Amino acid sequence: MPKTTPGPRTRRTMTAATRAAAKRAERGHRAPAPETSVAGRTVLIEAPKNGWEDPPEPSLESFEEDAPPKDEAEVHPRGRRLLTLVLGVLLPAALVATAVLGWQYRDGSRTASARTQALTVAQKAAPVVLSYDYRHLDKDFARARTHLTGGFHAEYGKTTKAVVGPTAKKYRAVVKATIAAPATGTPAASVVSASPDKVVVLLFINQVTESTQVSGARVDLNRVRMTMTQTDGGWKVSGVDAL
Repeated sequence: MPKTTPGPRTRRTMTAATRAAAKRAERGHRAPAPETSVAGRTVLIEAPKNGWEDPPEPSLESFEEDAPPKDEAEVHPRGRRLLTLVLGVLLPAALVATAVLGWQYRDGSRTASARTQALTVAQKAAPVVLSYDYRHLDKDFARARTHLTGGFHAEYGKTTKAVVGPTAKKYRAVVKATIAAPATGTPAASVVSASPDKVVVLLFINQVTESTQVSGARVDLNRVRMTMTQTDGGWKVSGVDAL
């Protein structure tokens, strides 16, 4: 087969390619230029002076910056625990405060009602308890005991039987008690202290006494402190003290 001798154009191309290869060999540190195809022709792309470098790998920070924001409870677990703790403390405290306020309101309402009721009953009971007539002592004492309660009920029974009754019969005593009333006509009675189940009332009592021991009628102006107690049967007198 006959050898083909390259033409002048082919030799020039080979010579240029040889020189380009020699230059690349001299530089040494440069990476071979990649080839690319443009319109069917192979074109050499000159490599950068510092060589080809791989793009930097993405870091964790870049992913965190691009990631969507997390839920606040996940970002701040301590804040979530603190919020739970605060709610755990405040909620029971609020319930207790509400219960206390409700109890105070109900207690105040009951006390106000007790003041009115006990004062009314005391004004009716005082004249009955502090009055008697020697001609029908048993009836008067029995009527008075219906207004009494507790220890005072028993004490009144003993006192009237042992002292008041015999003395009233001996001197034919008649005692009539009324609540003093100023010019306005309002009874001289007021509440000293009150709670839902116990009320202390101050009464100004006029006692008119007739007996064989005195000439005419004697008027005694007395101040009486009467303790009223709530019972199943209503308000009753549980104590009487002369001041």
